Parts: sequence; structure tokens; C-alpha cells
Amino acid sequence: MTTLHAAAESALAEIKPGTRLMGLDLGTKTIGVATSDLTRQIATPRLTIARKKFTEDAKALLELAAAENIGLFVLGLPLNMDGTEGPRCQSTRAFQRNLAKLTEIPMVYWDERLSTVAVTRTMLEADLSRAKRAENVDKLAAAYILQSFLDAIR
Repeated sequence: MTTLHAAAESALAEIKPGTRLMGLDLGTKTIGVATSDLTRQIATPRLTIARKKFTEDAKALLELAAAENIGLFVLGLPLNMDGTEGPRCQSTRAFQRNLAKLTEIPMVYWDERLSTVAVTRTMLEADLSRAKRAENVDKLAAAYILQSFLDAIR
């Protein structure tokens, strides 16, 4: 079991029954958001938040988390293809540390390698315009990350 999978198992033990999971694709300009259903089987893309300041971003996420009864945040961890961590991973970890100071909701990282590539390929196959792809890629990547997590924990 990888470290990410072990952390996921540990985090799942902490969450309350009947809560949803929220997947996050943290980009430099946007945050893609997806949520699970109550049975934790299906991830649904929700929205894309334009990044401003951390305080505003966190407020938007925590308001949605409260409204959706979120019991766990699943943060996409942008590992390099060889599995090492670069500056984007450091940024994601910093975001998590700061968000953890504002909420009791547990958080776990999940490997997001190739999530944006897979989502973009699917949108190209669906013949979506460039504008539609740009509008949807982040929330769809968040759903891809969350669905991967949900599939792994079953």
C-alpha cells in the first residue's frame, strides 16, 4: 500500500457516516471542486473557483463544505511523473496546512497525475469548443481525482 493509500485509509476512519467527500484540484488560478454522493460511489463536478486570496478561497470552500455536509477533503497532489514532488506539491501542502487551521474536516492527498490530461482528452473526443474546455477542465479534473479516490476505497 502506498503512503497516499495508507493516509486515505486513516482519514476514512475519522469521517462521520452520512457525509459527502469533496475533491479539490488546486491550480494557480482556479480551484476545481467536485463532491461525492452520500453513498460515496459517484463524484460529481460542482464548480470552479477563481483564486483570489487564500482567505477568500478558504471561505468559499468552507461555506460549500458546510452546505454539502462534507466529511473529508480529497486534495489532488500534483506529483511529477516519476513520483517526486515539485513546487506545485509544496503549494498544495501549504494550502492544506492553512486550511486545516480553519476547519476540523480531515484532509487527504490523492495522486492527480494525468487527471487534467485525461479530462482534456475526453472533452476533445466530445468535440467541446476551446472555451467550453477551459470553463470545465478544473471541476472535471476534481471529479476525476475524487472518483479515483472513491474507486480505490471500495
